[in-house]
Amino acid sequence: MPLNLHKDDEITIDEFKEYDFDPLEVKPISKKNLVIFFLVDTSGSMSGKKIGTLNTTMEELLPELRGLGGATTDIKLAVMTFSSGCEWITKEPMSVDDYQYWTRLKAEGLTDLGEAFTELSNKLSRKEFLNAPSLSYAPVIFLLTDGYATDDALEGLKTLQHNNWYKYGLKVALGLGEKFDEELLKKFTGNPELVVTAKTSDQLSKLVKTIAVTSSQIGSRSMTLTNDEDGREIMPEDVLGTKEKELADTIKDTINNDDDFVEDFDVEDGWDD
Repeated sequence: MPLNLHKDDEITIDEFKEYDFDPLEVKPISKKNLVIFFLVDTSGSMSGKKIGTLNTTMEELLPELRGLGGATTDIKLAVMTFSSGCEWITKEPMSVDDYQYWTRLKAEGLTDLGEAFTELSNKLSRKEFLNAPSLSYAPVIFLLTDGYATDDALEGLKTLQHNNWYKYGLKVALGLGEKFDEELLKKFTGNPELVVTAKTSDQLSKLVKTIAVTSSQIGSRSMTLTNDEDGREIMPEDVLGTKEKELADTIKDTINNDDDFVEDFDVEDGWDD
């Protein structure tokens, strides 16, 4: 028989025995959600090799992300572009299992990064992009840019820094070339080791894939709430610090051990086309 309980109802043993409970009808445990936010600079200076390489890299990346969450995590992507204003390419976070085709981006316009920061803060909310009914991991936020903001980026960042999802999210920034605002990116990540540079197409492709795949794996990993050595409760800041270090170490390992990151590269292979 169906069992209808209200908040203050109690159930007796006899009533429980009469409840026709079928374990085969139990719903599977909901997966936890991990949203990876991509903030992509599509201003005019990104035209040519930069945007072309990024488009190709993202097309190659999508299949690599599928299945990384395993049976416990649903990895989703939310993609925003910013130039003269900002725009969500994904109207809501999309599961990587359903994200079949990358929308090739075009580059033109200004660099309204401050507006992008403010819009991101709006979506980092249970009422917006983080509204999954199941539990969610802290988000991953991946910023790619090649220049300086043309609006008040610091004001937008100030708004973003008051957002707790941002505060405990895993943040990484990739600067393209040598003319981006490194100091702003350091303020964005809060960790200078998570601001990295790509000077060639090969470096861009390698770093985007390394960062996206590694952050997906790290971001979707549960961590113990107590320290085994002294029993001290581990705070969210500790968890974030551990994840940041692991991501930074992986990036360093890629840069130090991959032939694409030699110091003396041919200028013709870089961004000066």
